[in-house]
Amino acid sequence: MKAAQLVVLGIALTAGAGAAMLAGGSNEEQPAPVVEARNPNMVDVLVAAKDIELGGAVSADDLRWQAWPRDAANAVFVQRDAAPEAVQNTAGSIARSPFVAGEPIRPDKLIKGTGSGYMAAILPSGMRAISIEISPETGAGGFILPNDRVDVLLTRKVAGRNGRDESFTETLGENIRILAIDQTVEDKDGAKVVVGKTATLELSPAQAERISLSRQQGVIALALRSLVDSGPTAVDPNDATPRKRGDTVTVVRFGVPSQGGQ
Repeated sequence: MKAAQLVVLGIALTAGAGAAMLAGGSNEEQPAPVVEARNPNMVDVLVAAKDIELGGAVSADDLRWQAWPRDAANAVFVQRDAAPEAVQNTAGSIARSPFVAGEPIRPDKLIKGTGSGYMAAILPSGMRAISIEISPETGAGGFILPNDRVDVLLTRKVAGRNGRDESFTETLGENIRILAIDQTVEDKDGAKVVVGKTATLELSPAQAERISLSRQQGVIALALRSLVDSGPTAVDPNDATPRKRGDTVTVVRFGVPSQGGQ
């Protein structure tokens, strides 16, 4: 047998052996994929993947699922078992309250505000927002911050019977929430003082009409309420019987205050 034929035969035998090895290897059983057993005491909860600011539009990248102890998962949390499409359904909402990274997402702190500005989205149903001019003198020296509560006072002068002007101070609204100071809607970078030129108030329709009319009648000032006396249902602890708004006014005649009807 010639040398060339021997070479060709050797190559053929080598190729055949390789093919046989490949064929034999393909028959070996592949290892089954490892399936991680789920801990029955944990549940996936939708949380903020990063800080979300008040009034910010929520995107899918702002959300993620996080394992949470089942016993510690509040009923208001969004859970994957009950809402598997929550990431897609929540995207596009506007935050009515800020979220910090890792905080569970609560539907009551979000609102769908497609086509609306964030202020309209975060304003509660039935309420109105009105901005009034303020200064350090009429805005508690700049110590009023967004989400603080204030009493709105109107001071005006009228001609007295003796020809002298008399000053009247009237409470236009009590326990009013501050929505924003200028364009600042939350305490930024640890700032404790926000000195602005306008304050945006959360008002009922009747209060909005009253304050809008009073702008032309005198000077409007904001009286900052104590945190203890603040809240949606708080009343002045110094009042034995809470009065109706606008039923009485404080009249100052020659520096002497007295109570009188409107």
